[in-house]
Amino acid sequence: MVVSTLCYLEKDNKYLMLLRNKKENDVNEGKWIGVGGKCEKGESPEECVIRETFEETGIKLESLKMRGVMTFASEGWEDEYIFVYTSDKFSGHITECNEGELAWIDKDKIMDLNLWDGDRIFLDIMINSDKLFSIKLSYKGDDIVDKQLYVY
Repeated sequence: MVVSTLCYLEKDNKYLMLLRNKKENDVNEGKWIGVGGKCEKGESPEECVIRETFEETGIKLESLKMRGVMTFASEGWEDEYIFVYTSDKFSGHITECNEGELAWIDKDKIMDLNLWDGDRIFLDIMINSDKLFSIKLSYKGDDIVDKQLYVY
């Protein structure tokens, strides 16, 4: 089981989104996602999201809010727990990302992007409420074949 993180930086009613278009053999190729990545040995999800956000954006997170946990299962890929965060307090300047293109996207335009269908579910919760979510998504290719959602 892989443990990883996602962070959506918030500013001016926008999220910083990453269009994954620079890595080879990328399961997320062509999709817009948050920044983040896999936890290293001995690293907490919070340490991971702080490190990954800095590595991918040049931004130093000064606050975090856990928004939920996603359990991701897909044929051909290792199962994954993904801890999802937002941050509205950070410093630094955005640098070029070696995984794709970074862009500030208005929250009301995010659903127009090429997103994973499961991301649409939790992003809707994050944009429209402060509730915590837990979601299990099982995919076959790009299609969700099973979904379990809990909102607290």
